[in-house]
Amino acid sequence: MSDIRSRVQGFEPSAQPQNVKELIKDTGNIYESLVVISKRANQLTKSIKHELREKLEEFATTSDTIEEVQENKEQIEISKYYEKLPNPAIIATQEFVSGEIQVKDLSENQEED
Repeated sequence: MSDIRSRVQGFEPSAQPQNVKELIKDTGNIYESLVVISKRANQLTKSIKHELREKLEEFATTSDTIEEVQENKEQIEISKYYEKLPNPAIIATQEFVSGEIQVKDLSENQEED
């Protein structure tokens, strides 16, 4: 998976109205589409948290020097950037509408069981 920063370039960070017909074109059902989007949003949330944790761990030192003040500024900048990212649900919706998410028909698997 690529870096989240490069993937969300150009995304509108605020919620936008969606065309319901676009949301149901792959699944035929708005509720199934919302389940797919919410599962993807949960994946993105975990990924973003993991990525942020990794970046902040680079600064994990226990020294009381002037360098620590500079590192804290860098940590703050990184944290601010991640706070400004679009909500994972917005990213997932954009991915779903643009066809970046593959939708598997789970009803076929359930019938086989």
